[in-house]
Amino acid sequence: MSTDNSTADVVIVGGGPAGRALATRCIARQLTVVVVDPHPHRVWTPTYSAWADELPSWLPDDVIASRIERPSVWTRRQKTLDRTYCVLNTSLLQSFLSGTSVQFRALRAQTLSPTAVLCVDGSQLTGSVVIDARGTELTVTTAQQTAFGVIVDRALADPILGGGEAWFMDWRTDNGASDADTPSFLYAVPLDDERVLLEETCLVGRPALGLRELEARLRTRLRNRGCEVPDDAPVERVRFAVEGPKESFPDGVLRFGGRGGLMHPGTGYSVASSLAEADAVAKAIADGGDPNAALWPRSAKAVSALRRVGLNALLTLGSGEVATFFDTFFDLPVEAQRSYLSDRRDASATAKVMATLFRSSPWHVRKTLMRAPFLR
Repeated sequence: MSTDNSTADVVIVGGGPAGRALATRCIARQLTVVVVDPHPHRVWTPTYSAWADELPSWLPDDVIASRIERPSVWTRRQKTLDRTYCVLNTSLLQSFLSGTSVQFRALRAQTLSPTAVLCVDGSQLTGSVVIDARGTELTVTTAQQTAFGVIVDRALADPILGGGEAWFMDWRTDNGASDADTPSFLYAVPLDDERVLLEETCLVGRPALGLRELEARLRTRLRNRGCEVPDDAPVERVRFAVEGPKESFPDGVLRFGGRGGLMHPGTGYSVASSLAEADAVAKAIADGGDPNAALWPRSAKAVSALRRVGLNALLTLGSGEVATFFDTFFDLPVEAQRSYLSDRRDASATAKVMATLFRSSPWHVRKTLMRAPFLR
């Protein structure tokens, strides 16, 4: 049995971007922090991206690997978005969020309480506050996002980009899927000046498309556009739940990041929200306040409920209706898009966007949306 019985102001379980972002901001407020993770030194490999206006000011500019001033979408036609999109440098992000003042413990948590963590090896860590930041949990009933991507030289990707900077979403059906199949889209973004990620993505599904199907669709799509991917091209495989627990926690342990409902269930994005919300939680802890109240004011709870309604709507849409739905969405003003995609504290703005989107959609899409379960 281990004798590691560490004590700190804050014990964070989970050493991913959310947990380390919160640790970083707690340390900035002179709090002592222990991060518990089975593999704290494992190198991060996922691609993390965000809208530029979502990123907090404390994040250094060199963490941004690629800045896309005007990304494109293809729904029923091509549109260019007047909102800057960023791809983060995963290595530099991990390095920055792993400062020397963070104490890491290579342990697997078993039981959490508001002030203590009991680990599998018998060791116990105590803190004034315990926070669970272990990410979303995959189950057979949770909605998921899946993706399969390849990383290629920029010159090879030029025919795919078609003269644009990036494809945030490309819903064209040259991937071999039929109108009756679950839809998927191409996500194509520069990782840096030399490399581009080309990724076939199933936005949400219960269940989501399998990785083999996505790989086949991606290779078909790329061949149809004159791009032959080398056999040794690096690949990225993605599967995660887009649904986290509800924001109320009967055990008294605060959840943060994807684990705590900060993931947008309609997009799968959570890193930017976790980075942005870390300060509010750290401040509440340092001031002796209620971090749960800081993270979940009434307005944020309302937005979370509305987003779950939006997820159910996406899951209800038929294959041919998804691109039409996003065609309507990306016709909205950028401020309206930003409100729905990024603002988790303005319930009235979120509701207004959803109502406008419903009214602006074709009748056949509205008819489907009306069949969506209100909450699940």
